[in-house]
Amino acid sequence: MEIKLCTSAEDILKCWTVLLELRPHLLQPTFLTTIQQMQQEGYQLAFIEEQGSAVAAIGFRYLQFLYNGKHLYIDDLSTLPSCRGKGYGASLLQYVEALALAKGYQSVTLDSGHQRTTAHRLYLNEGFNIVAHHFSKSLN
Repeated sequence: MEIKLCTSAEDILKCWTVLLELRPHLLQPTFLTTIQQMQQEGYQLAFIEEQGSAVAAIGFRYLQFLYNGKHLYIDDLSTLPSCRGKGYGASLLQYVEALALAKGYQSVTLDSGHQRTTAHRLYLNEGFNIVAHHFSKSLN
């Protein structure tokens, strides 16, 4: 199984269907531009494909906070429903963990919606711990 880093518009567009599963509010006409803008801010997107189509994707960035030092933060992790159970999510998590280790980072972190129990099982099986509650306040 090969994991590819998105380096072109074509690669990014391959990830549209996969990321729409996780982020149904996304709009296809602005998807490419949004990802490209995020890439300018340090976001990276990697994916696994089968027969020329992305089936799983992970979006991440390198950050540093006072409370936990340098860490790789996972923004997005998604697998097409028809491809779940094949180990793609675990492979992508292991991929970013290796990247973080290679940079000497102390941890890999992510936030996950409380209702995503299947994803939580994957994270726990991959050695993640639940260490905080994430709070958000809408300003609209």
